Amino acid sequence: MIFRRVLFAVWAIFSFCLSSGTLGCSSDTPQKGPSSEPPSNAGLAPLVYQTLPGNIQWLTNDTDAVFASDNAQKGGMLREAIMNFPMTFRVVGPDSNGAFRSAILDNQLSLINIHPVSRRIIPELATHWAYAPDKKTMYFKLDPDARWSDGVPVTARDYLYTLTFMRSEHIVAPWYNDYYTREIESVTAFDDYTIAVKSTKAVPDLYLKLGISPTPEHFFKTLGDEFVSRFNWAVVPNTGAYQISDFKKGRYIRFSRKKQWWAKDRRYFKNRFNVDSVLFTVIRDFNMQWEYFKKGRLDTFGMVLPKFWHQKSNTPVINKGYVARIWFFNDLERPSRGLWLNLDRPIFKDIRVRRAFAHAMNMDKVIKQVLRGDYFRLPQAFYGYGDYTDYTIKPRGYDISRVEWLMAQAGWHRGTDGIWQKGDMRFSVTVTYYLEEHMPRLAVLKEEALKAGVDLELERLDPTAMFKKTLEKKHDVAWMGWSTGIRPSFWQGWHSDNAHKPQTNNITNTDDPELDTLIDRYRNSLNEQERINLSRTIQNKIHDICAYVPSYMVPYVRLAYWRWMRLPKFHGTPVSNGLFDPFASDTGGLFWIDDHIRKQTLEAMKANQVFPPVTIIDDKYKRKVPRE
Repeated sequence: MIFRRVLFAVWAIFSFCLSSGTLGCSSDTPQKGPSSEPPSNAGLAPLVYQTLPGNIQWLTNDTDAVFASDNAQKGGMLREAIMNFPMTFRVVGPDSNGAFRSAILDNQLSLINIHPVSRRIIPELATHWAYAPDKKTMYFKLDPDARWSDGVPVTARDYLYTLTFMRSEHIVAPWYNDYYTREIESVTAFDDYTIAVKSTKAVPDLYLKLGISPTPEHFFKTLGDEFVSRFNWAVVPNTGAYQISDFKKGRYIRFSRKKQWWAKDRRYFKNRFNVDSVLFTVIRDFNMQWEYFKKGRLDTFGMVLPKFWHQKSNTPVINKGYVARIWFFNDLERPSRGLWLNLDRPIFKDIRVRRAFAHAMNMDKVIKQVLRGDYFRLPQAFYGYGDYTDYTIKPRGYDISRVEWLMAQAGWHRGTDGIWQKGDMRFSVTVTYYLEEHMPRLAVLKEEALKAGVDLELERLDPTAMFKKTLEKKHDVAWMGWSTGIRPSFWQGWHSDNAHKPQTNNITNTDDPELDTLIDRYRNSLNEQERINLSRTIQNKIHDICAYVPSYMVPYVRLAYWRWMRLPKFHGTPVSNGLFDPFASDTGGLFWIDDHIRKQTLEAMKANQVFPPVTIIDDKYKRKVPRE
């Protein structure tokens, strides 16, 4: 969902090729989702309505093309795997920042969304919208049919409560406290189904900021010091197509489709969200997930990793046509994957040493030798944002002579073991990572770096431990990726406001006054062309500082799926980041399960009958990307 990407991209999701949640505990007793108690608004204070200004020009969009298939069928259960059980079902507060959070958030709709092809605004919880002359305020007409999971209508009260909730110290979420105080000035109710959301300042692309989600006051009622523990495993009412229906800690989580979902026949939701349920089973090893998939116990399997696409695909279930493969190129903003240097470490204080480090990283060899040439070198941290990206920026290539020149200029010399030294300091740093699958990539980097006189000590931690170490700024170098938004966001990761302190996204501890000034101007500018120019200038400044070494990008989705999993003829949209994503309201839920084909396939397997092997390569959205 596009507004999830805008508001929640400020937190890290380790998004190289696999998603991983945070570690959880185990329990022997399955637990149910929503409470069976009838919902009630009793005890809530009445709202005070304001007078709606006159001459509002209401807008809507009921003419853009639909992007679902008329052939879609309802029914069946999608079986997926997660590597770890989440530490909480809360989406704010301590331990809430696991990858599984997206499954919960994607079932909470926003006021509006963005059409995945036209990129124009489309209705979601609001049917109409309008802009105020102050360029800070948007008005919204709420859909009177919208309902929470427990049947309670979604009204203006729920948007006013979003502000109260997100500003509350009881949720123990300082970033959200700050954002909803410094960035969102107010929510105003004019009646039960008409509201205004006001930014604290005029901004371009105002709709990207103000399309907020509601929060069910009737469920939380009051917030107190016990919020974190009280709601740790609470299944909060939502507005989307699915809701958690039961779970067993450490084992599985099941979502069930709402059969009478209020939006099932809306133009941009019709023929979507087709499966009856989605079962996420904890399988902590990726190779074990592959074994489950081959036995038909999982319905899809991500094959971005080259060894699965090129080698492990040579397996009977694929060769006999029971499982199909698809390579689908998309066109969207790219996660900033790579090596993140901690500039508070003495060794990285000298910019010449940082640049030498970058030139000692042989990413091209990793891509060619380990990744079979399937991946593309990522030029910089903000790639794929259209006009907001400076496509002239090139990554620093592997160059031992350049390393030697820079290190000599900085006063270093090669020691007896070939590693650069300066006094008591040795050019040896620890690279922290979490995915075992990435060890061969880092092994190549280590081997090539040694030739350039740089010693990389590889440290693998579990996802939770790595995330904690990185946010506490205790790393030397972090091998990771950050999620993206629809526009470049610089303040969280690069402004000195977030340096030299734990639990912020400036994990490089970059502290540069000139960069701060540029970022502040970018945040405050209302002129689109000025913001585009500033964005490009900032990217060049970040490139010059060299606190980040970009690795690679994966401009496609690559999957294996059992033949009963069906896709539309167009397979996906330009911004589809997962063809079998069951939930996301902007591009998810386009697939369905054909029970007839499922039975046919299982009978054929028993009889050792075969089908023609299927491999689809869809490059209609493939963008020509530069290689180093």
